[in-house]
Amino acid sequence: MTCRGAIMRYAKVNVLGSLEPTVDEICRQVERILASEEFHAPKRGRDFLEFVVNETLAGRSGFLKAFTIANVVFGREASFDPQNDPVVRIEAGRIRKALERYYLVAGRTDEVVITVPKGGYVPHFEYAQEVPPPSSINPEEPQAAELNVHDSPRSTMRAPTLSAARGFGIVISVGFGVFALALAIALSVWNGRPTATLPLASAHPKVLVEFFSESGSAGAGSDIARGLRDDVIGQLARIDDIIVVADPLRGGRAAVADYSLHGNVQLDKSRLRASARLVRQSDGAVIWARNFDADLQAENKLVIQANISRQISTAIAHPNGAILQTETDKIVGPAQNGDQDDYACTRAYYSYRQAMTAQSHAAALECLRQATQRFPDNVASWTLLSMVYLDEVRFRYKLSTPSSVRSLEMANAAVERAASLAPGDPRVLQALMLVGFFQGDVDKALKAGTAAYAANPGDVEVAGEYGYRLALSGKWQSGCELLSIALNRGVGPSGYYEAGMALCAFIKGDLEQAERWSRKSDLGSNPVHRLVLLSILGAAGKTEEAEAEKRWLYTHAPALMVNIREEVSLRLQRPEDQERLLNGLRASGLDIDATAAR
Repeated sequence: MTCRGAIMRYAKVNVLGSLEPTVDEICRQVERILASEEFHAPKRGRDFLEFVVNETLAGRSGFLKAFTIANVVFGREASFDPQNDPVVRIEAGRIRKALERYYLVAGRTDEVVITVPKGGYVPHFEYAQEVPPPSSINPEEPQAAELNVHDSPRSTMRAPTLSAARGFGIVISVGFGVFALALAIALSVWNGRPTATLPLASAHPKVLVEFFSESGSAGAGSDIARGLRDDVIGQLARIDDIIVVADPLRGGRAAVADYSLHGNVQLDKSRLRASARLVRQSDGAVIWARNFDADLQAENKLVIQANISRQISTAIAHPNGAILQTETDKIVGPAQNGDQDDYACTRAYYSYRQAMTAQSHAAALECLRQATQRFPDNVASWTLLSMVYLDEVRFRYKLSTPSSVRSLEMANAAVERAASLAPGDPRVLQALMLVGFFQGDVDKALKAGTAAYAANPGDVEVAGEYGYRLALSGKWQSGCELLSIALNRGVGPSGYYEAGMALCAFIKGDLEQAERWSRKSDLGSNPVHRLVLLSILGAAGKTEEAEAEKRWLYTHAPALMVNIREEVSLRLQRPEDQERLLNGLRASGLDIDATAAR
């Protein structure tokens, strides 16, 4: 049913005694919003908005539940579980953010205001009470450009009436906050000690974002090139581990930046291609390059800019990105870590994640321990320290670390410290998810994972880890979708997400695909993943190949072979999924009960 087909007039009297907007007024407003370039939402987000508005106007608002929306709008199956699959909540958060941005930028003078209040999915309609001054927001500023469809619904949706008095109050608050920050820094310097929350800036790599060029029709792509550069700067500026240089000082670029990001935008009618490359200033080496294609007729250009800028930011500056991969060759050994900064330990951590050896694990652990002592309020150091401790449980057969409850306790203590400093940080929430999962608190883990993904759905590593936890918790459809995205983007250690995709195919019953994915995983260094392959081969009836895998496991991971049930239950949360994997092992000729008794 279209908006114009709504049966009811939807004329209600609000608490002030005035009528709410009519159906025609609401429908015109929906059309105005959907037609605006300032409404940053993908197709399914637009479908979501239209559906909830139509159902409310037709008098069916009582049926606007997560299950109904997931089935009708997102095509989810009847087995959809809204308590464990957050797709509707996440999309609702994005729509709230997109509506908020629309009314701040393009809809300041609109008569009808549409919101989707938190706590439900029923839209609210009212007449605008007053219009904020036009100077309250500049759509050309990077801050406005960052309010896009992928942004987090972390902040509470502001009331639809924005008064000038409130705007003045915000200015006063921001001014006071800046003054307080300046005073805190001054007092820290006066007392002769560094601020622990402000790590040594000089050690962090600097990235110069060059002006993006454009080619094609004269001037046609210049707006997109400028907007894309602004969006990239906005994305990179959110990352603590790099310094963004947007306006380099005179005297040579190599002196002010370690890397320079170059871009070009090409237009051919409605087709757009954006090219980007990252150059190391010291020797001119291109360490990363990629092309991005889009269709201006299929998507809003601002949405395209936001998507491309987010992909560039992730590829070059996030964990496993080009910069950090390049920086890992600057690692200093653990004996010299006493006077190095927190970023050196970040590099040590990601160098360890590449190597995944006992030696690199010990180096990262020692460095991060010292970093948390020197900078006790540094969120990143506490978060990474929790992950290093947790790996002693997750990858204990790979790292040859003893099974220890203390490792989990230390991981939990470190991540709780990080959460106390930055409770809404996506990386902290990701760490909370992983620690909670391996502690057996799946509800807590998925709650943290949902918040992490909602806070930054463009962070592919967060999406991949969240998808992994969803899948292992039995939410295979939504979890495997996110795993596939992470795998296609090339994030995570080599072979890590392939093992997850092998489990996805195995649970689905596609043994051929499961074996193919499993053989692409890190079998040589992770015995648990080889155990998954053994189960797949057993279920497929490939006894000879299964025998070879058993011999390898008994030779290289004897401790795992006497703890099979424990390791399986630590990862697969549903009993039926555990039994499926164990049955595959039994079919391979492995006596599970006998191995446990050894």
